[in-house]
Amino acid sequence: MVYNEIGKTGMKVSNLSFGASSLGGVFHSIREEEGIKAVYTAVENGMNFIDVSPYYGHFKAETVLGKALKGIPRDKYYLSTKVGRYGHDGINTWDYSAKRVTDSVYESMERLNIDYIDLINVHDIEFQGDREGGLQLIVDETLPALVELKKKGVVGHVGITDLQPENLKWVIEHCEEGTVESILNFCHYSLNDTLLADFLGFFEQHGVGVINASPFSMGLLSSRGAPIWHPASKDLRNACAKAAQYCLEVGYPIEKLAVQFSTSLNPRIATTLFSSANPLNVLKNIEYVNEPIDMDLVAKVQEIIGDQMFVRWKNS
Repeated sequence: MVYNEIGKTGMKVSNLSFGASSLGGVFHSIREEEGIKAVYTAVENGMNFIDVSPYYGHFKAETVLGKALKGIPRDKYYLSTKVGRYGHDGINTWDYSAKRVTDSVYESMERLNIDYIDLINVHDIEFQGDREGGLQLIVDETLPALVELKKKGVVGHVGITDLQPENLKWVIEHCEEGTVESILNFCHYSLNDTLLADFLGFFEQHGVGVINASPFSMGLLSSRGAPIWHPASKDLRNACAKAAQYCLEVGYPIEKLAVQFSTSLNPRIATTLFSSANPLNVLKNIEYVNEPIDMDLVAKVQEIIGDQMFVRWKNS
């Protein structure tokens, strides 16, 4: 496992990190005990950064993770959670107001059984972009509220997350320098799309650390294939399915190639998050990261994906 600093935060994190969305049953139902064991397995085998959100499973992921964290010394991990995106009874809700995000931080700490959050992120800012006040509200209200919590010692660092890197760039350009200390972007540094690389120079220029997520592109780059809810086009789904089938035929699972690609080829990206509530899957992916990547296979897979490389979709 390789350890990189997230921007200028001082947090040196494993290049593969634990995304706790699966603990909320986001992708399929889980057994709580197995999910807790997955967290233990991750930390015991060198993964020292954990990311979660109140949105995942509508508070369930934070609750299950909190049970796991009771059994792990606090100095063994850095913890990131989020504000702004929520849900209840199967309905998505968004609230980026100063009061709500402040309350949300304290609520998350209670669920997580901790008294300090290493990194607090504004979750999926593009959804505020479509609402009254737009992204300017993130700049004028959401981020200042989180900075106040940082001054009080409740949180250590402040970041923003989104599918669209252009939105992340806009917010950084329009807020006070140093306010945003890290960004989290997903599905844009993977086998089928490396758009995030085009923005690394900008983030570095502003001292902003970079966290990548979803090396499997939310299931596109998997032997099982993308789930029904995936927003990708039919053509992109088919291209990735062909690539996955080729990898199976040559005995090199596309999951292995995908996680190796996202974690090993660009040291300017501090870490890549993947999520699993299965401890055996956690171990398997750690093993993948510690093995050398087959660059010839990377070239072949990208050739198969062909004109569907860099095809984008909107968040949902």
